[in-house]
Amino acid sequence: MRDLQHLFEKNIGWADKIKKKHPTFFEELSRQQSPEYLWIGCSDSRVPANEIVDLKPGDIFVHRNVANIVMHADLNCLSVIQYAVEVLKVKHIIVCGHYGCGGIKAAYEDNKLGLIDNWLRSVQDVAQKHPSFLANKNNDLENINTLCELNVIEQVVNVCQTTIVQNAWLNQFDLTVHGWIYGLSDGLLHDLNISISASEKIGEIYRSTIQAMKK
Repeated sequence: MRDLQHLFEKNIGWADKIKKKHPTFFEELSRQQSPEYLWIGCSDSRVPANEIVDLKPGDIFVHRNVANIVMHADLNCLSVIQYAVEVLKVKHIIVCGHYGCGGIKAAYEDNKLGLIDNWLRSVQDVAQKHPSFLANKNNDLENINTLCELNVIEQVVNVCQTTIVQNAWLNQFDLTVHGWIYGLSDGLLHDLNISISASEKIGEIYRSTIQAMKK
């Protein structure tokens, strides 16, 4: 079996580089983590959360899955959100998708890939909820990227509707949920203009965001 010694060597070089700039960095980091942000993103290897926003280890708490989906029955994702909100006291939850997402593309094209088809069913539900946005029969790429945006918006609402976030707002936590999308072709983040800080604002902001996409 081939080993991965080159990755250990890269790790040594990475750690040495950080220690040269900040000799006590890892010692301080090992004592606690106090990030202000929870990032819910896609598992795609081209979308590394820390690097995109140029933050150091310890600055951002991360959960990733295929197509950055938040399901109310996904105990993995819910546990991450609860720990981030109730223990780490994050101030911001960022749902970040990306253009050209393979999971979104597979859902849009209704490709049959096996077990993951069940996971991507929720993306197809998003598509069926917003058929008018995906009516460009001559440009599948544009439709897929639009679906990437719509999926982020719907997942922001899903985060807001979890009992964890609802209870946080009920208890006057300073917490905002944001929807962003990342461009693989230029490395830039784009704000989808959906940031929600209170239960009573969910419907209003969601409708405003969807309406703005129609223009």
